[in-house]
Amino acid sequence: MKRIISYNVNGIRAAAGKGLLNWVKQVDPDILCIQETKAQPGQMHEAEFERLGYQIYAFSAEKKGYSGVAIICKEKPDHVEYGMDNPKYDIEGRVIRADFGEWSVINAYFPSGTTGGIRQEYKMDFLSDFHKYLQQLRKKRPNLVIAGDYNICRLWIDIHNPEKQQDTSGFLPEEREWFQQFVDDGFVDSFRKFNPEPHQYSWWSYRAGARANNKGWRIDYHIATAEMENKLLAGSIFPDAVHSDHCPVMVEVDY
Repeated sequence: MKRIISYNVNGIRAAAGKGLLNWVKQVDPDILCIQETKAQPGQMHEAEFERLGYQIYAFSAEKKGYSGVAIICKEKPDHVEYGMDNPKYDIEGRVIRADFGEWSVINAYFPSGTTGGIRQEYKMDFLSDFHKYLQQLRKKRPNLVIAGDYNICRLWIDIHNPEKQQDTSGFLPEEREWFQQFVDDGFVDSFRKFNPEPHQYSWWSYRAGARANNKGWRIDYHIATAEMENKLLAGSIFPDAVHSDHCPVMVEVDY
């Protein structure tokens, strides 16, 4: 069994200062997928992770202090792929893949469209291009777990007060339509496979006591290809982990 955790840490150095490494030691995941590292190689507490038995594979944005993803794992991958061979997104450090035998973990940090305009267009372009990238990859690597911050609430139960949020980036009709088409193309929302209950979120605004009142969004996922569905054992969220405005999410996989 492999325990895979996805966590947007909103800056790995800041999260480390809030006890991230002690938390990782306690939970002991096999694979930790970090988004928003906001750091360059050499700035990610590599030595501390290595002391815990992990190796770090990071793909940073060209712009310092921005974006970035990392796969932190105990087992050495057979191969690590940095980016999705598309400079439009790769300069922002948004996708990294690690292959382990017959299966792969992809760690993705989807763009946010909260500033609207050009960035919302960029986000919609990414959604389309990322889906195409996965369709091609599945032809040779069908067993995929795609961890990450998708910056979209997929279902009405995935967001607080959905009626009033439909004009908000992250819950726009066209974003949810993309997500539904994505799932319909043979992908499984691992958390919802095991947890149908509402009010389970992975991100909260820093404003107005949102986290204390659980007025949140579920935007962090482990989406698996249908070929992996019978390998999924459990999905969970850790709302009590407070190193970021997000919290970690976990999937357990029979591999």
